[in-house]
Amino acid sequence: MSDKSSNQMWGGRFAAGPDAIMEAINASIGFDKRMASQDIAGSRAHAAMLAAQGIVTPSDAEAMREGLLTVLSEIETGEFAFSTALEDIHMNVEARLKEVIGEPAGRLHTGRSRNDQVATDFRLWVRDQLDAAVSGLEALMRALLAQAEAGADWVMPGFTHLQTAQPVTWGHHMMAYVEMFARDLSRVRDARERMNESPLGAAALAGTSFPIDREMTAEALGFDRPMANSLDAVSDRDFALEFLSVASISAMHLSRFAEELVIWSSAQFRFVTLSDRFSTGSSIMPQKKNPDAAELIRAKVGRIFGANVALMMVMKGLPLAYSKDMQEDKEQVFDAADNWMLALAAMEGMVKDMTGNRANLEAAASAGFSTATDLADWLVRTLGLPFRDAHHVTGSLVALAEQKGCDLPDLSLEDMQSVHAAITADVFDVLGVHNSVASRTSFGGTAPVRVREQIALWKEVLG
Repeated sequence: MSDKSSNQMWGGRFAAGPDAIMEAINASIGFDKRMASQDIAGSRAHAAMLAAQGIVTPSDAEAMREGLLTVLSEIETGEFAFSTALEDIHMNVEARLKEVIGEPAGRLHTGRSRNDQVATDFRLWVRDQLDAAVSGLEALMRALLAQAEAGADWVMPGFTHLQTAQPVTWGHHMMAYVEMFARDLSRVRDARERMNESPLGAAALAGTSFPIDREMTAEALGFDRPMANSLDAVSDRDFALEFLSVASISAMHLSRFAEELVIWSSAQFRFVTLSDRFSTGSSIMPQKKNPDAAELIRAKVGRIFGANVALMMVMKGLPLAYSKDMQEDKEQVFDAADNWMLALAAMEGMVKDMTGNRANLEAAASAGFSTATDLADWLVRTLGLPFRDAHHVTGSLVALAEQKGCDLPDLSLEDMQSVHAAITADVFDVLGVHNSVASRTSFGGTAPVRVREQIALWKEVLG
């Protein structure tokens, strides 16, 4: 399109077109074309409202609405020629609409501004991503539930400081991540409810003198209500920041699990076997099977959190209402959304395909004096020792086992009585890892009976 036609879109404000540098820094069409369907949905709702309010004729509104569908079809089929001279998706669509339907296209922008238009488009786009996140998180939670159900009574080492602490069950460990991703799901739903208000009709910043019906356009676009303040409507990007915050926390959860999968799939641990679909080989070491998908998920949190910080920096110094700085909001959110959705899908695939190595998990659970706490609890419960005394006795028995090169259950009764004479043979009933996990029946504990209760609850919740 010529500079002359570009300038006409500005109503003749500029005598000459911007030079190449200004065009490059000012244009956003290279990325905001991703909002084409949202832009056209908003314009179609606006056109219908203008006709309902008698601001444009029904025939003009119908021409605009049908012409917009033609433009959308061209975009979806790749026939549409985007122009950087027209800066953004809004002006690209409007210019093409004029070519398609002629003079009625000039009435589409009545009672609105690009400020409320872009705010509406962006909200619609982010809302779609939040809906996609709900689906992704629920699918991942179902995959974790399946793993938990399959291994509800498998024993494995529980860690603190990545040191063997107490035995837990595989099912309990999987369910920990179900809880984490459930909080992400809750945050997504909260964010969606909070952001589901329509900026459309706020116009540039002060509203409009045309008798528009903002309730009608809000309802048509699936919003709960119009935003109550026109200044806030065009200048708010809290919904984008909240999306990035939710995505950052969720990506952190994904990264923590990815780190465990990297460790667990190593030759030193061999807790899990990842499928070939989510692993790669080495270019020179034929024995290698690298958990690349997990490693890449682990890295995603950096760019997602970086997007959160970047947009916060964009917004922190802006006076009301709209500033061109806010054009820098979308690329950050687009990139974060792409990578969050990809990470969720990849983690779901890995969890569905991975195989827990039950024998290795149990062998590791039995090592490292993992039942020391059970021994201390037995001393308190059976012999009536104060816990601090029981802790000291248990520490002495651990030291003795280390000296003998064995684990606690391998000590003889005589060995134990050499540390505390009142210990009886009943102590061996609590030193097995299966007995240990079965005894942890407090609410939220690792006992298989508690794990299966939580699995049943979440299966009902997720349907």
